[in-house]
Amino acid sequence: MSAPAPSTLAIVDAEPLPRQEEVLTDAALAFVAELHRQFTPRRNELLARRGERRAEIARTSTLDFLPETAAVRADDSWKVAPAPAALNDRRVEITGPTDRKMTINALNSGAKVWLADFEDASAPTWENVVLGQLNLTDAYERRIDFTDPKSGKSYALKSADELATVVMRPRGWHLEERHLQLDGVSVPGALVDFGLYFFHNAQRLIDLGKGPYFYLPKTESHLEARLWNDIFVFAQDYVGIPQGTVRATVLIETITAAYEMEEILYELRDHAAGLNAGRWDYLFSIVKNFRDGGAKFVLPDRNAVTMTAPFMRAYTELLVRTCHKRGAHAIGGMAAFIPSRRDAEVNKVAFEKVKADKDREANDGFDGSWVAHPDLVPIALASFDAVLGEKPNQKDRLREDVSVAPGDLIAIDSLDASPTYDGLRNAVAVGIRYIEAWLRGLGAVAIFNLMEDAATAEISRSQIWQWINADVVFENGEHATADLAREVAAEELAAIREEIGEETFTAGKWQQAHDLLLQVSLDQDYADFLTLPAYEQLR
Repeated sequence: MSAPAPSTLAIVDAEPLPRQEEVLTDAALAFVAELHRQFTPRRNELLARRGERRAEIARTSTLDFLPETAAVRADDSWKVAPAPAALNDRRVEITGPTDRKMTINALNSGAKVWLADFEDASAPTWENVVLGQLNLTDAYERRIDFTDPKSGKSYALKSADELATVVMRPRGWHLEERHLQLDGVSVPGALVDFGLYFFHNAQRLIDLGKGPYFYLPKTESHLEARLWNDIFVFAQDYVGIPQGTVRATVLIETITAAYEMEEILYELRDHAAGLNAGRWDYLFSIVKNFRDGGAKFVLPDRNAVTMTAPFMRAYTELLVRTCHKRGAHAIGGMAAFIPSRRDAEVNKVAFEKVKADKDREANDGFDGSWVAHPDLVPIALASFDAVLGEKPNQKDRLREDVSVAPGDLIAIDSLDASPTYDGLRNAVAVGIRYIEAWLRGLGAVAIFNLMEDAATAEISRSQIWQWINADVVFENGEHATADLAREVAAEELAAIREEIGEETFTAGKWQQAHDLLLQVSLDQDYADFLTLPAYEQLR
C-alpha cells in the first residue's frame, strides 16, 4: 500500500490578489511545505533557546565568547567560499521594500547592491508578501514599469549592466505567516519569503550571471546560522543547482551574535558572503537582553549613540577584523537621511554627516555600506572610491591591530551621555508615527527627514521601557514614569491631529498606534518583538 500523499499548504483568510497564481503555484507551495516539515521544529527549538539565553543574561548581566567553540576561533586555516563576481564589489548598497516603484528605483540607483527587503522595511501584509515576490520576478524578466498616479511620472529599468545586484532579506525567525498554514499550523515567515523567492528565481538568477543571494536578519547564535546553512543545502538539492550557489550575508544586529561572529561565518562558510553592522536593532538587542542590568546598561537618547561610541566602535572593528580574517565582506551601517526638497541647508549639514560616517567606515576597513535613499549613493560611493580605487574590496586589510575584550562590547557606561526629556518625546513621536504607517502596510517611512523601519520603533519603545524601569531622572528633574510617557503620548497624538486635520486623522490608525506603543512600552512583561502584537492588528 502506498504512503498517503503529504498535506498541502492552505491559503487562509486571504483575499485573492492579482496574478497571485504566478507566485503561489502548486510546485512552489509544495517546496515551502517541505521546508516547513523539515526545518520548523528546529526553528522552534532555537526560539526556545533564545529565551533560555536571555534568562541567563538576566541572572549574570554579562556575556563572553563561547568556550565550546574556541577551537573554531583558534583555527586560522578556514575561510569562507570566494565571493561570486556579482558580489565581489559591494561598496554601496541601497535598502528598501519591494513595492513596484522602489524595485525600479533601487535597481537603477547606481548602488552595487539592493537589499530587497521583506523584513524591517516591509509590513508583512499578504499583499506585500505576495506582490513583492512578483515584482522581483518581473524585474528579472524585464517586464516591470511604474507610473506614479499622483505625478504621472513613469519609471523603467536601465540596461542590465547598470542594475544593482539583488540581495533579498526574508523575515526573522520569530514571525509567522498566518495566511499560509500546514495542517492548521502557520509557516514561519522566513521560510515563506525564502522559499517562494528561491523556488521561482534561483535558476533565473543563475541564467542572468548572478545567483540567489540573501541577507539573514536577527540571527542570535551560530546554531541559527547552522539551521540556515542546512536549509540552503536542502534547497539547492531540491531544485537541482550546484551546492554553494546560494550566498548569505548575516546581519550582526543582536548582542549575542556579536560574540559569535566567527562561528556564524564558520557554520555558513560554503555559503557566506559577509557580515553587516545593523545599528538600531543592535541597540534594541542590548536593551532587550540587559534590561535587568541596572544603571550601567541604560542607553542615552538613540541619536546620542553614534558609531564612535566606544562599545559601538568595539563592535564594528571586531566585525571588520573577523570578516577579513575569514575572507568575507564587512558591510557597514545605514545612512538613513532623506533629503529635503525644500531646505538646502538641512541637506548640506546632513550630507556632511553622511560623508564623515562613510569616510570613517571606508578608512576602518569596511568593504561597503548602506544608504536609504538614491541621493546618498554618490556620497557613499565617493568615500569608498577614495579608499578602494579600482579594487573591488579591501579584504586584504586584516586589521590585526584590533583587539576586543568581551567586556568592551557591553561597556555601555563608557558613553558620556544620559537620557533626556527631549529624547523621550522623540521616542514617543517617532514610535507613534512609525507604528501608524506600519499598521497601514508601510514598513519604510520617512519621519523627520530620516528613513525609519521596524528597528526604529523597537529602539524607541525599548528605551521608553528601560528608562521607566530604571527610574531615570531627566535633566529637567522629571522622573521617567509610565504617567509621564502617557502624558507625552497624549500631547503627541493631539499635535498630530492638529497638524494633519480631523479627516486625515480619523482615516488613519493613529489612536491604535498610540495605544500599541504604550502597550509595548509600559507592560511589565516586555514583548520580545513589537511586531508580534502589531502583526495581530495588521489587517
